[in-house]
Amino acid sequence: MPMHPSGAPLSIANGVREFARAQPADIAVIDGARQLSYADLAERARRLANTLLSQDLAPGDRVGTLLGNRMEYPEVACGIAMAGLVMVPLNPRMTPGEARHILEHSSARAVILDQAHAQVVTDIIRDHGLYALSLDAPDGAPSYEEALAAAPATDPAIQFEETSPFCIQYTSGTTGQPKGVLISHRSRSLTFYCSALEWGLAVGRRSVAVAPMYHGAGFAFGYAPVHTGGTVVMLRKWDPEELLRLIQKERAQTVFLIPTHAQMLRSLGREVIESYDLSSLDTLYFNAAALPWELKQWVMQTFPGVGVHELYGSTEGGIVTNLRPADMHRKPGSVGQPWFMTEVRVVGPDGEPVATGEPGVLYSRSPFLMNGYHENPEATAECTTEDGFLTCGDVVRVDEDGYITIVDRVKDMIISGGVNVYPREIEEVLATHPDVVEAAVVGQPSEQWGQQVAAFIVLRPSATGDVTALDAHCREHLAGFKIPRTWEFLPSLPRNAGGKVVKRDLVTKENA
Repeated sequence: MPMHPSGAPLSIANGVREFARAQPADIAVIDGARQLSYADLAERARRLANTLLSQDLAPGDRVGTLLGNRMEYPEVACGIAMAGLVMVPLNPRMTPGEARHILEHSSARAVILDQAHAQVVTDIIRDHGLYALSLDAPDGAPSYEEALAAAPATDPAIQFEETSPFCIQYTSGTTGQPKGVLISHRSRSLTFYCSALEWGLAVGRRSVAVAPMYHGAGFAFGYAPVHTGGTVVMLRKWDPEELLRLIQKERAQTVFLIPTHAQMLRSLGREVIESYDLSSLDTLYFNAAALPWELKQWVMQTFPGVGVHELYGSTEGGIVTNLRPADMHRKPGSVGQPWFMTEVRVVGPDGEPVATGEPGVLYSRSPFLMNGYHENPEATAECTTEDGFLTCGDVVRVDEDGYITIVDRVKDMIISGGVNVYPREIEEVLATHPDVVEAAVVGQPSEQWGQQVAAFIVLRPSATGDVTALDAHCREHLAGFKIPRTWEFLPSLPRNAGGKVVKRDLVTKENA
């Protein structure tokens, strides 16, 4: 076999291979009463790889996965990678039509699914004759466990370039049809190693997989522990008190959360939180949406001995920045400085770098960037530059020390009376009102101003929705043109799988 020009290529399967040799009896995955050692994880992944290859699947072919957080998720991802195939994760909450679009657009030839979600893909499996393996299959259905038991346990040792995709991660579609993001083995492997270094996910460490692993960040931080010799504990379904129970029971040290999780933990009350022994916990890190300063302060006060990180990134760009615990109080509102191996560029409408403190569109260049959008060169060209930088359209400011603060997304910006209004600024102010759990601000059509500011509020249970008080609160902190003109109160904000608010679903009654 010829030597790879740059040595052994990176693969997301290699961490499991390495630790199955180095620490075979150590526990890699915990799911309730079930546990999986590194030796067993590697063997099951090898058997799955051989099962898929025996079905006339060739390296590069795509395999859909329709699974919640459960013990088998890491072995499925690893087995697909060992076979040189490409994983296409599906959200179990998708409609059959949404799942069909993704499986057809990606040209998937197989699906591995949790039987509980089978109805999402039953029709497309039949219509396209896809090979399907079902966990917890009923009698007579193709059984995942039976297939693994019948397959060879040898490593197929399929060779591929580290820049080839391990995954096509479809964007959550907050704006239009989801796009398939091609994520390479190189990108994810380096993300795993850097995450282990930054947030303590490696040998001898335990983490809880809270965010869904079918989502980009959920997978990155749920799989990183098994790639680097740690242990991941599966939280099958989000429940704030169940998370506390798992941290106590499994002595977890590090947990990735999104801001919504923090809000729901806060709603439990201090007495409930303090009833659990959380002394093992030393690291919390947040992503997916803005973590309001008021909520971040609550997190730091409630978990005083825990290092709190806030990171910023995207499916397309990977992790771009991180604000470390030492800077949390010094740089409120910031998402930190560029992460490992990352260069950034902030430019104005003319494409030229902006001055310190001025808003501009953020571009980044790193080994974590996507390969592009699957079969969509136009969309790829729109967000990339000739010299290898990528943007997701986020507007930021950079201070004199190089710390980055997200102002808002270009597409979320409201232009009212010819003036730019950034919703995030208003949302941050609303979040400091004692009646408000969370808020989202969007632009709505206005004959006079072109657009006007509309606020959607989730109230605390005891609040009455006093618009006059909310308006007065905003006027203490914001210029008049930024004050919401319409107010809507909702039981919750619409969110996608990654926890981001889907603003296209926010429509005031008068514009419905």
